Amino acid sequence: MDKKLADSLYKKAVGYTATEKTIEYSPEGEVVKRKVTSKHFPPDITALKAYLELTSNGESYESMTDEELEREKQRLLKELEEMKKNGSCET
Repeated sequence: MDKKLADSLYKKAVGYTATEKTIEYSPEGEVVKRKVTSKHFPPDITALKAYLELTSNGESYESMTDEELEREKQRLLKELEEMKKNGSCET
């Protein structure tokens, strides 16, 4: 799977905050107003389900034992930490 696609899907799945900059100009071309806002996008359960399906390597979470689920949880947490260290994940 494409890493950029997986990272984007993960970001949408866990939620993120985006910064938007708006600049208004006068008819003469001078900056009249600058505005910087932050908008929070909450976690999206549909994106989370899609991410888990794409990254599960064909495994079904429903059929996993508690021990298998715990190992998968630890693997995903480790993957998240690596993404944070590499700067490819924004939380």
